Amino acid sequence: MANPSKPAPSRSSLETFPNPHPERDYTIRIRIPEFTCLCPKTGQPDFATLHLEYVPDAACVELKSLKLYVWSYRDEGAFHEAVTNQIVDDLVRVLTPRFLRLTAAFNVRGGIYTSVVVEHKDPGWSRGVIPPPPGGVI
Repeated sequence: MANPSKPAPSRSSLETFPNPHPERDYTIRIRIPEFTCLCPKTGQPDFATLHLEYVPDAACVELKSLKLYVWSYRDEGAFHEAVTNQIVDDLVRVLTPRFLRLTAAFNVRGGIYTSVVVEHKDPGWSRGVIPPPPGGVI
């Protein structure tokens, strides 16, 4: 299961840079095909593709730091629902985006595919929810 000597993933590893166009709503879509964590029941690896979509406000996520943050889950035991919500919580804390959606599409395990979709919307943002991309592919 989880490695007790390894610290839990930390949002402090997530870095940002100033949004170059904060006056405009635009969507950033990032596909992360190599997410892994461990099943907390069996210790077996779980693999997923993460689809991140967000409308930035003042900050954008720096991609190398996002990659390292995602990799930090490799030895962590986590249920799909919990890990997806934790990632959204961490991203919202550092980015304070106008809108953010994370879809975690986990690979088959025991004949079952799991997808977890978590959304955050800033209460002051008036545009509403952005639709998923055509065909659901980033």
